[in-house]
Amino acid sequence: MLVLLLIGVLAGAAYALAQPPRYVASTQLYVSVRSEGAATGDLVQGTTFARQMVTTYVDVIGTELVLQPVIDELGLDTTVTGLASQVTATTPLNTVTINITATDTDPERTAQIANQTAISFAAAVQNTLEKPTAEGATSPVSITVTDPATAPTAPSSPNVPLLILLGGLLGLGAGAAIAVLRQILDVRIHTLHDLEQITDRPMLGGIAFDPEAQKRPLIVHADPRSPRSESFRTLRTNLQFLRVDSGPRAMVVSSSGPGEGKSTTTANLAIALAETGVRVALIDGDLRLPRIADYMGIEGGVDVADALQKWGPNQLGPVPPNPSELLGSSAMDQMLSSMTEYFDYILIDAPPLLPVTDAAVIGKKTSGVILVAASGKTKKQELAGAIRTLETAGVAMLGTVVTMLPTKGPDSYGYGAYTYGATTTIEQDPVQLKRSDARPRRGRAKATA
Repeated sequence: MLVLLLIGVLAGAAYALAQPPRYVASTQLYVSVRSEGAATGDLVQGTTFARQMVTTYVDVIGTELVLQPVIDELGLDTTVTGLASQVTATTPLNTVTINITATDTDPERTAQIANQTAISFAAAVQNTLEKPTAEGATSPVSITVTDPATAPTAPSSPNVPLLILLGGLLGLGAGAAIAVLRQILDVRIHTLHDLEQITDRPMLGGIAFDPEAQKRPLIVHADPRSPRSESFRTLRTNLQFLRVDSGPRAMVVSSSGPGEGKSTTTANLAIALAETGVRVALIDGDLRLPRIADYMGIEGGVDVADALQKWGPNQLGPVPPNPSELLGSSAMDQMLSSMTEYFDYILIDAPPLLPVTDAAVIGKKTSGVILVAASGKTKKQELAGAIRTLETAGVAMLGTVVTMLPTKGPDSYGYGAYTYGATTTIEQDPVQLKRSDARPRRGRAKATA
C-alpha cells in the first residue's frame, strides 16, 4: 500500500508537470430586443423573447458561422472543431446574459479569443440570424459586451496539488484493493489463526525464519543462546506436557510437502531434549531423501545395534528401493520395541505425507505424528490433506509446529523476549566433532540411527 501510494503521488506529480499551463478568460454579453416607442407590455414581451432566444444563441456560438471569422481575424492555426473545444458558452437560468469562456496556452491569446468570439457572435446575430427585414433598418436584437475579457495572470491548470492528491488517493486505493485481494486469494499458512481453521490440535511451537539455516541447521548446538534455539526449547517444553501413552514416547515428525523444515526441526528438537538429561534416539525415517546424516555428520552403513552411537562418525546404509515396506515391516517393529527399553524419546524424521505413505505407515507404530507447516509456504489445502491422510490411516496427530515464521510484520512471532540472553555465539561444525569430544555426561545419551 505504501509503495503504490508513493507511485501514485509520483505519477500525479509527473502528469501535472508534463501538462502545459492553460489559461482561462471570460467575457459577458447582454442580449436585448429593441422596440422603439413600445409600451410597457411590449418591453416585457421583448425581455421574455430575449430569455428564450439566449438558450439558442449559446448553441450558435460553437458553430462555423461564429468561429471561422475568429480564426481568420486572429490568424489562428486551428480548425473550427479545434477552436470549438477551446470555447464554451453558458447562460444563467432566467437571464438574458451569455458568458463566453476561452482556454489557451497563451494568456494574451486567450483574452483575444474570448473577445473576438463575442464580436463575431454579435455580428452573426445582427447581420445573419436576426437581420432587419427593411433596408437600412437595424436588427431587433442587440448584443452588448458588458464585461470584456482580460489576459489572465495565472494559469488555471494543471492544478498540481490536486493532481498529486488524486494520484496518491488512486495509488492508496489500488494498494488497498491489491492487499485485500491478496489476503482473500492467499491460501498459505501464515498465523496461528490459519491453523485453527484447519485443525483443533495444539500448536506446539513456532520457529522463526533463518536465512542461514542451510549453513548451520543444528542451531541449538551451533548457537545455543540464540532466540531461535530458545524456540526449540519451547517446543521441547510443550512436547513434554503432551498426553501420550505411558512408556517411552515414540513420535514421527512429518509435513504435508517437502522443504518445510521437518528434518531441521526434528534434529534440533532431539538436541534440545537431550539437554535435559533424557535419553533420546533420533531416527532418520526418510529413506527416500535422508537429511539427518548430513546434519549430524554421519556416514556409512552398519547394523541397527551398531548404529546407536553417541554423536560421531558412523555409517548409514544406502537408500532402499522399498522404503514403505521396510518401515512397515516386522523388523521395524522389533527395532522400535528394543529401542523403547532404553530411550525416553524416539524421534523419527519421516517423509512428507502427501507424496508418499511412509509417515502414515510408521505413525501407526508410534504415539503419533507431529505435523510441521512452513509459514508462507504450506498451503491450507495441503495441510488439510495431510491431516485427512492421518485420519484415514488411524494415526494420532499430536500437534503442529510452524516453521519459517517472519520476525517482522503482522505475522511475526514473538522472539524479542529472548534476545537479552543472546550474548555469546558458539560456532562448531558437527562434522569435526570427535567421538571423544561428543561423549555425553552420565544419563544424557544422544543417539542417532
